[in-house]
This record gives sequence, structure tokens and C-alpha cells, in this order.
Amino acid sequence: QVQLQESGGGSSQAGGSLRLSCAASLYTYCAYDMIWFRQAPGKERDFVARVYKDGSTNYADSVKGRFTISQDKSKNTVYLQMNTLKPEDTAMYFCGSNICKLWGQGTQVTVSS
Repeated sequence: QVQLQESGGGSSQAGGSLRLSCAASLYTYCAYDMIWFRQAPGKERDFVARVYKDGSTNYADSVKGRFTISQDKSKNTVYLQMNTLKPEDTAMYFCGSNICKLWGQGTQVTVSS
């Protein structure tokens, strides 16, 4: 069964850290281009970070230098390490396959000032 499951969300004070995980059960080629995005209440879905098969990454300007995306292929898991969190990072975070257009159910991140 093809699926993705996010975990690791929660609450943090500003300046804190959280690590999100995305356990993926995907066809191999689906995992060649994995993405995290987020959606705050009443706002559009925003790109956060992306990791490619070769390990290259890119980030939204708003998280660059604070967030790190990585992929453990042996565990079929994609991570999002979030440091120096800000209240504006509060959102539901989703992971997905940008090739296969498959997305998880999301995990909530709430950052208080």
C-alpha cells in the first residue's frame, strides 16, 4: 500500500526545535523527489523544503538556515529538522512525493512567542 505518515509535530516556544518525520511506503521512483510543505489556518499551502534522489536540497527563503531536510533511504523516511522556530512557523506540515503527487495527513506544529 502506498502511503505517507508524518509525525513529530507538537508545541514549542520560539527559538526551540522540533524534528518531523515522514515514513514513506512508496514505489521507489516516488521517493526521488520528496517535499515538505505547510499550511497555516486561512492561508495557502506553502513550500518548505525539498530533497532529491541525489541528496540535493532546496528551501523556502523563510526557513533557509533554520530548517534542514534529509532522507534516510534505508528507513524510507524523510526528516525535517526545524531549529530557531518562530511563531510564524505555526502550521500543519505535510510531506509528499512531488513525482507521484501523494501526500500525508499532516502533523501540527505550534510555536508560541
